[in-house]
Amino acid sequence: MPSTLAILAHSPQVDRLLDWLSKNQRVLTHFQIRATAEIAERIKQGWDVTGIDLVSLRSADQGGDIELAAQILAGDIAGVLFFADSQMLTTGHPSFAVVLHACQLQSIPIALNEMSATLLLRGLAKSQIAYLIFNPVAGQGNPNLALAMIREILEPQILVNVIMTQPDVDPADQARAVIANIQSKNEHELGGSLIIASGGDGTVSAVAGATIGTGIPLGIIPRGTANAFSVGLGIPTNLRAACETILASNTHVVDAARCNDIPMILLAGLGFEAGMVNRANRELKNRIGSLAYVLAGAQQLATAQPFEATLEIDGQTTHLSTTAITVANVAPPTSVLAQGLGEVIPDDGLLEVTIAISKTRLQGLNAFASLVASAAVGNPTQRDDLLCLRTSRLKVTTEPAQTLVVDGEILEANPIEFVCIPKGLTVFAPLVTL
Repeated sequence: MPSTLAILAHSPQVDRLLDWLSKNQRVLTHFQIRATAEIAERIKQGWDVTGIDLVSLRSADQGGDIELAAQILAGDIAGVLFFADSQMLTTGHPSFAVVLHACQLQSIPIALNEMSATLLLRGLAKSQIAYLIFNPVAGQGNPNLALAMIREILEPQILVNVIMTQPDVDPADQARAVIANIQSKNEHELGGSLIIASGGDGTVSAVAGATIGTGIPLGIIPRGTANAFSVGLGIPTNLRAACETILASNTHVVDAARCNDIPMILLAGLGFEAGMVNRANRELKNRIGSLAYVLAGAQQLATAQPFEATLEIDGQTTHLSTTAITVANVAPPTSVLAQGLGEVIPDDGLLEVTIAISKTRLQGLNAFASLVASAAVGNPTQRDDLLCLRTSRLKVTTEPAQTLVVDGEILEANPIEFVCIPKGLTVFAPLVTL
């Protein structure tokens, strides 16, 4: 159910409609309003339209009622306010019969006077408004079917606004625009607003990064290969179960982080992680899924070249030679080099740091196997060539400069500072997760 209201009236009832609209203007600003041209013009003349999303339909004599009926049948309308005149039900314009028929076919509520309009608005106001940022190219399934299923599951309880990602637009920018809209309307009578990210880890990380510190609840409907954030928090990777997790409304407040002021919700790595991301190409992920990262990790750790690193933690400076440094906020078991402590705790206000100091390739492979075992049983590794710690802040300087990967995105930076943001994200997740 989209958060869009259609507003129209027969000419003798226009003033009554406009009077009712003015009395409910504060709540109506949270909906997109589609009105016939005549009513849209009257609204612009009589209201302060700042912040109002007003779309003008064609005039009644040019088929505005038919245009609206098509939008109703397309599922674009949440409810209709039609202040009809009893003398014009059969012959007047807009055509009451056309609009009513479309509402009946699509099971859309229609209000005919002030009282029924108030009741309709109250019913919609109890629903949450979700802004779904949907990546149509994520995963291997049919995105149209996936989106249709998401709406089918969510819309009986949530008003869903769909925002498609674009190749030339950062999903984080789309999320920031949504957040600005939500925050501009923070006092209202609606059931609350939330953001949903549906796509792979890139889309989820971008959207989640934009919501850090806002307190706006974030729903995740994973449709990628690894779905690392979802797996790390116990959010189902099955589409229906993920939607039902959002409907259950159980939220967890978890940590976030910044890496050189770049939002980080998953993990970052030097050496190992960057090489692993490069090796786990799309063809390999399509063939074996998330196991591509494990295989690529084994190959990378066996061939990794050591580099010098200076670590600054709590005022203490340490120099060492390493082949890999991973700093994790949230990580699934398949993020092997994040598993030195046996688990990554997402809500403790600390980042998990694992540093490989193996001196030979054989030691590197044995260390990797130990990390896989640690992830499987949830116990810390006991190897001397793996340094593991938890900290809220870490600065790393390398020689030579190393490729950095943050939440799957490869960057160049040196030095690098990691800062945990305790309780930075509010996420819908199962109660048993944490």
